[in-house]
Amino acid sequence: MRGPGHAAARRAHTDYTGGVYGSMLAASVIVGAGALGSFPRVEMVLLLLLTGGVFWIAHVHAQLFGARLARRTPDRHDVLRACREEWTIVKAAVPPAAAVAVSPLLGLGVQSTQWFALSVAVAGQVGWSAAAARRAGAGRRLIVLSAAVNLVLGLVILSCKLWLKK
Repeated sequence: MRGPGHAAARRAHTDYTGGVYGSMLAASVIVGAGALGSFPRVEMVLLLLLTGGVFWIAHVHAQLFGARLARRTPDRHDVLRACREEWTIVKAAVPPAAAVAVSPLLGLGVQSTQWFALSVAVAGQVGWSAAAARRAGAGRRLIVLSAAVNLVLGLVILSCKLWLKK
């Protein structure tokens, strides 16, 4: 039976940097899909979730392949650990996908939906980076710096959307 220490150890091994990556990936998907013109919302939700899922699988594979290169055959525990550690990539795609899904309830058109989802993705990127820095034991200054760097990266993605619309 697992005790309270097991849950704490599991949380301690969670790597939130996948959330930063997943949020940036979601923002890029929104910009790329939005640059092609109008889209059905259901397709955008699926595109965000499926892209997050595919990149999650790719990251799990890369971790396991790396273990294999270290001359150690991954076992079931290694596979489950890699799946759990990289799951934040998928989790990061959920808020932007939810933003797209609820946009009709908010009366948003296609362009407004894209901006809303993109803003949610960038906010997630900043939040995940602050959480990752905090989890790593960084001081307040470094947490703020990490969030600021990710905000700048998010603004670069937003700028790409503006540039692509010209």
